[in-house]
Amino acid sequence: MSNATSWPAPDPHTRRRIPETSRPLDRPVVERLLAAEWERFRDWSAGSGRHNVRAGEALPLGVTSSFQHWDPWPITITSARGAHLTDVDGNRLLDLSMGFGAMLVGHLNPVVVDAVKHALDEIGTLFVTPSSQATDMAERFKTRFGLDMLRFTNSGTESLMYAIRSARAFTGRKAIIKIEGGYHGGYDPLQVSVKPGLDEIGLADNPTPATPFDVEAGTVHVVAYNDLGQLERVLSAHGTQIACLVVEPVIENLAIVLPDEGYLAGVRRLCDDHGVVLIFDEVKTGLTAGHGGASQRLGVKPDLVTLAKSIGGGLPLAAFGGKREVMEVVVDGRMAHFGTYNGNALCMAAAEAVDELCTHEALAAAEQVNLGALEAIDTVIDEYELPAHTVGVGLKGCVTWSTSPVRNYRDYKATDFGVAELSWLWGVNRGILTPPGLDEQWLVSLAHTTTDMDQLVGDVRELAKALRG
Repeated sequence: MSNATSWPAPDPHTRRRIPETSRPLDRPVVERLLAAEWERFRDWSAGSGRHNVRAGEALPLGVTSSFQHWDPWPITITSARGAHLTDVDGNRLLDLSMGFGAMLVGHLNPVVVDAVKHALDEIGTLFVTPSSQATDMAERFKTRFGLDMLRFTNSGTESLMYAIRSARAFTGRKAIIKIEGGYHGGYDPLQVSVKPGLDEIGLADNPTPATPFDVEAGTVHVVAYNDLGQLERVLSAHGTQIACLVVEPVIENLAIVLPDEGYLAGVRRLCDDHGVVLIFDEVKTGLTAGHGGASQRLGVKPDLVTLAKSIGGGLPLAAFGGKREVMEVVVDGRMAHFGTYNGNALCMAAAEAVDELCTHEALAAAEQVNLGALEAIDTVIDEYELPAHTVGVGLKGCVTWSTSPVRNYRDYKATDFGVAELSWLWGVNRGILTPPGLDEQWLVSLAHTTTDMDQLVGDVRELAKALRG
């Protein structure tokens, strides 16, 4: 069938390709393949199954973060190097998750390892005083990300929490706006409408916030991504009570959802019109979107930005920062920011190594590897007329099982989750690990090669052959 429909173009600094034609998949074939792949998974990962039973006695679900769990059990890893992992059964896996970007420079990158060893041998681990190392890194990040001032934290959740508190202190307002379906860590207001059921959230053009029972959220307004009309209506009705809008410039917990051309500029304008602090959550984009993050790539400057994952080389490092007038709330005491481990010497050593490794040239080279993989997968999609398309930004890419673009959460919920599960499991069973769930995406780190990505392309081709029987 023809896919010739007109949709708003994505931001020109991103990539999405919808094939001109496609054919529906045979559902019994999908179901048969999925059943066979789960049997195959149980056979080769038995050691992980036994470990999960043991781990479950001490750790809820047998994991250290709930997203790591899947039925019947997750893969247990014992070591990693470069772009590969080794599990408890001795299987070698190509890591295309890379900690959602935290391992941007690769596992055990020797430059990072040497920097951290030097800190352990010669500098120290934690001073809980001002340090030259923290000042040096703050100056580097200020330059790289175009920030007036910043503070270090230890996680994305912390950075988002303090960014929101800074916005409240700056504006004297309490309410916030977030994007329907978006995930921004564990702070209570940001738990509203994170992948909610469609039966919980009302009409698409007037979303109802969905708040888990255990959450004390305060006043949270929810709007669809890529819908300036919804945002304008909420701001017109409630703008004098709203402190901030929190948004990923590119949504990366729903596979990859790109901003329409002009959308983020419109968001910036509306926030300015209503005196609302614009917070870009770049915990997942960050350096994976380019040398200065997604905001610089896409050309829209927020008031505050939150960073984590890619900046720390695998150590727990995050930051929030932005315009001086907003960050002054920390200076004059309107918002107190504390943290024993903030800016510790080990994380600063790792961050400096990452900063030196992630040059314009290194990131551009990795992006070309990613583009090559996306183009090769496009060829497979065309050849087998798969009801799917590719999306990419910077060093990340994905296959979305839909013949129309995913522009918001409701579009994501309309994608083919059955084939998405099969696609993910097919890869896992053939030694390619992407994040668990129905929103898989991959990261081309500085450690990945064209040969590594050829493995992914070959995996997609073999799946296409099996789907077409």
